[in-house]
Amino acid sequence: MELKRIVLGVTGGVAAYKAAELARLLVKDGIDVQVVMSAAARHFVGAATFQALTGHPVFSDLWDERVDNGMAHIDLTRGADAILVAPASADFLAKLVHGRADDLLSTLCLARDCPLLVAPAMNRQMWEAPANQRNVAQLTGDGVSVLGPDSGEQACGEVGFGRMLEPDDLLDALEARFQPKRFSGLKVVITAGPTFEAIDAVRGITNPSSGKMGYAVARAAIEAGAEVTLISGRTCLSPPREARFLPVVSAQDMLAAVESVVDGADIFISVAAVADYYVLNPSEQKIKKDAHILTLELAPNPDILAGISSREKPPFCVGFAAESENIEEYAELKRRRKHLPLIVANDVKEAVGSDEVRLILLDEAGRHVLEKADKQTQARLLVAHIAELYNTRYQ
Repeated sequence: MELKRIVLGVTGGVAAYKAAELARLLVKDGIDVQVVMSAAARHFVGAATFQALTGHPVFSDLWDERVDNGMAHIDLTRGADAILVAPASADFLAKLVHGRADDLLSTLCLARDCPLLVAPAMNRQMWEAPANQRNVAQLTGDGVSVLGPDSGEQACGEVGFGRMLEPDDLLDALEARFQPKRFSGLKVVITAGPTFEAIDAVRGITNPSSGKMGYAVARAAIEAGAEVTLISGRTCLSPPREARFLPVVSAQDMLAAVESVVDGADIFISVAAVADYYVLNPSEQKIKKDAHILTLELAPNPDILAGISSREKPPFCVGFAAESENIEEYAELKRRRKHLPLIVANDVKEAVGSDEVRLILLDEAGRHVLEKADKQTQARLLVAHIAELYNTRYQ
């Protein structure tokens, strides 16, 4: 489902300033945003800020005369894909649990015919209070999606859970909530990033893989309902909070990590750019520079994907082929050699480090081109294609 219109509710709290950035990100993502503020929220952020960011007037009064029929609590949510309340104070969570409708925001949440998501923000002691925890549990039981909170430094100076998720995390969570659950109930293992093969204590052989595609696939699989294990070489990226994350360094480390978890996996997606060779005798100390030529003796690394796909009962295996020439030909040869139901081919000169990529999916039925788009979009399309092939084979 593509999100088109969101009602963004803002309640009172210091985190209300983050809602302005969230509104900006939603609009940037092409979503129409209607802001509704509680009276307390207006003490922290002005309505003019949200109006400037969204292009819509902000509502907070249940009796607002700008709504012709006097039914703002009903009209504002009609046609909306969701209501997201961020920040959601402890008081507002309690209102939702008990069905109190004494202002515009609480009333429209009660009168909605669309999903409701809340992003709690409060002091850690308020978050941990038994009454608040009962309210959160009740909201979850009532079908309300509770996003966060996170742990970190709070406005009061304390540190702990209660901090509202960052705006970009909330946008990701909102988009994830509405993705089709094609992988529901499945366990997916994904490798990502480069490997690093040590030469000495400070030097090594690696490659410029950013890990962006692998992390995007992990997020897309989580959005699709999978239980994801992400095994990654060194990157500058933060793994999805919902994934089981196993950091590795070398190809041997990655092989060991894969073998430790793959037995229970339904799907294995090998996105990582694994080094083909490692240094046979790395030095434990830094090799001193001199005028002589340094000769390295290299040995081949194990082929992780081929090893998994050749098992007697392998998971559904998906490979990636980053090629610089004869892209489809070489990728198809790799697919057949490793007995893969699907391989994803791309031009290494365009893909490495970039935010956008063109992908060619090669399977037993032929080729399927995903024209150039951002990697998260491509990852979602890839997951949809994997799900179709998986269901055809196993269901």
